[in-house]
Amino acid sequence: QVQLVESGGGLVQAGGSLRLSCAASRSIFSILVMGWYRQAPGKQRELVAQITSGGTTYYTDSVKGRFTISRDNTKNTVYLQMNSLKPEDTAVYYCRGRTPIDSWGQGTQVTVSS
Repeated sequence: QVQLVESGGGLVQAGGSLRLSCAASRSIFSILVMGWYRQAPGKQRELVAQITSGGTTYYTDSVKGRFTISRDNTKNTVYLQMNSLKPEDTAVYYCRGRTPIDSWGQGTQVTVSS
């Protein structure tokens, strides 16, 4: 397994930006998919963005054009750059690494005020 630790969350006004980081306890080179999920109060956890080891990315429709996922295998870190934030982006954001393992971080709170 691998331990994942998120950071970079906080309180920001609508229209602002945040960059989330997910630091892994070991190399992520062999982890096929790294993703960011979020869970708002009273809602199910949803996939926000993911990136494969080959660099293929996926974004849920609501964040396309605003969020960018990237991975730096040399630093064992995955990032989520979030721009033009909206109040509906408020949630706890989780990092996940899967295949061949399946590990989750503890989450970081993002709050966007209107």
